[in-house]
Amino acid sequence: MYKLMIGSVVPRPIAWVSTRSMEGVRNLAPFSFFTVASRNPATLLLSIGPGVGEREGTVKDTLVNIRETGEFVINVVPAVLAASMQRSSADVASDEDEFQLAGVTPKAGIRVDVPSVLESPIAFELTLDRIIEVGTDHVVLGKVEHVRVDAKAYASHYKIAIESWQPLASLAGDFALMKPAFSV
Repeated sequence: MYKLMIGSVVPRPIAWVSTRSMEGVRNLAPFSFFTVASRNPATLLLSIGPGVGEREGTVKDTLVNIRETGEFVINVVPAVLAASMQRSSADVASDEDEFQLAGVTPKAGIRVDVPSVLESPIAFELTLDRIIEVGTDHVVLGKVEHVRVDAKAYASHYKIAIESWQPLASLAGDFALMKPAFSV
């Protein structure tokens, strides 16, 4: 069922989630189960599954950190950061700084004590609203406290210039770029 779902519900945006452990270790991991949950209050939704591979049956560091600190950042992933994003998906020890692993620069948060990815054109700083267990996964709702949008990604009048930064989309293990938009 899982492969049918991820191959059919496409394209999916990628949430590149940065968190900080209680010990101050920076965590960075991509998730493709991500969307807007509410306009008012501005709330984003992230679904986090269980650990896989050697960490099967465990809770992912991202979820542990969000539970413990109540803060996280969702960075968008442009095509130029695809390799860095992929490196950050590696199964590493909880005490490893995944910003260093990915080769990206941490940028201090404005409203949360969690860094964003400086190279990402858009970053949402969030505080935890609630976590809902759904089967094997956890749906995390985060209230948007601050949004950073780089000038090159901003069109005007609260609109994003999508073509300027080429967001990555997830396609059942592969990635895609958004082609020029069209209207019907």
